[in-house]
Amino acid sequence: MKVPSLDLKRQYKSIQEEINKAVLEVLASQSFVLGPFVESFEHSMVKFCHSKHAIGVSSGTDAILLALMACGVKNGDEVITTPFTFFATAGSIARLGAVPVFVDIDRFTYNIDVNKIAPAINKRTKAILPVHLYGQCAEMDAILDIARANKLMVIEDAAQAIGSIYKGQNAGTIGNIGCFSFYPSKNLGGYGDGGLVTTSSSELAEFIKILRVHGSKPKYYHSHIGINGRLDAIQAAILSVKLKYLNGWSEKRRLIASYYSEHLKGLPIRLPKIESYNIHIFHQYVIATSHRDELMKYLGQQGIETVIYYPLSLHLQKCFEHLGYKKGDFPESEKASNETLALPIFPEITQKEQDYVIDHINNFFSRL
Repeated sequence: MKVPSLDLKRQYKSIQEEINKAVLEVLASQSFVLGPFVESFEHSMVKFCHSKHAIGVSSGTDAILLALMACGVKNGDEVITTPFTFFATAGSIARLGAVPVFVDIDRFTYNIDVNKIAPAINKRTKAILPVHLYGQCAEMDAILDIARANKLMVIEDAAQAIGSIYKGQNAGTIGNIGCFSFYPSKNLGGYGDGGLVTTSSSELAEFIKILRVHGSKPKYYHSHIGINGRLDAIQAAILSVKLKYLNGWSEKRRLIASYYSEHLKGLPIRLPKIESYNIHIFHQYVIATSHRDELMKYLGQQGIETVIYYPLSLHLQKCFEHLGYKKGDFPESEKASNETLALPIFPEITQKEQDYVIDHINNFFSRL
């Protein structure tokens, strides 16, 4: 049996007629950049996220970049974030000439360790950029308390957490700005790149709207140096269709995760920890074991696709050598890089496929 880590063809087949109809409507309109389809999607996202403003942008990476720009982050400023995340989080900071300041992660949730944030703050610190990794929110109350005490902005990287809830609040609406990605593999994925910025601040929302069109308002009159960060209408139309199904897909992911956890307990692996105050949307179902590489190889031989997120902590990446970090600086992040493994999870996975994965994980550990 072959079990993919993700199969988007199954999802497309289930909504094919709606998707095709939506794309044809955009083609008939010949309105491809921003415009009514994007505005309609933004309005839907305001309601979904319970946010005052939602601004469609070109990618999750550009969402972070625009958020940092809107918060006034510039050359020489410092932004505190996690080293255990996708590159775009820290890369966007560096693109502005600012310095990503890493602090270690919590061993069990893989989110930023809030107890390590305050010691990393100095007069150059401009913002805190937590990541809601794998679909579970970071400990936002503590982060907001630290930010308020030090007059810092909080930008949520919610690229993996659309629909995730923290103490009754939607991911992306807790800090000053939230950033989402609609990369195809995300829980709400487009058919290309796309992103979104959420905020309760009308001033920040207006600024981001200006920045995403090269800093111009009106057209050809530039008050700021912005970027080409607009969401395409075709992506907005596709996402509008898929958004109607997102809550149902998220519930299926939770059921799949629960099934894994129930049938993998007792093995010498660390299962995902869900904080009691969180609703997890399981963008990934990630286990940890000191036998990670051998397990991955064995599962691959059985036709089971698994993925490592992320094999090298950001503080050890070659492009960040100039920051002066070294191996051992963030032991929990480094440990996670060496031990974590994402199992197949997507709403359309069958119980037969899950059982196949579970049986082979049990077989692997029975041989040790």
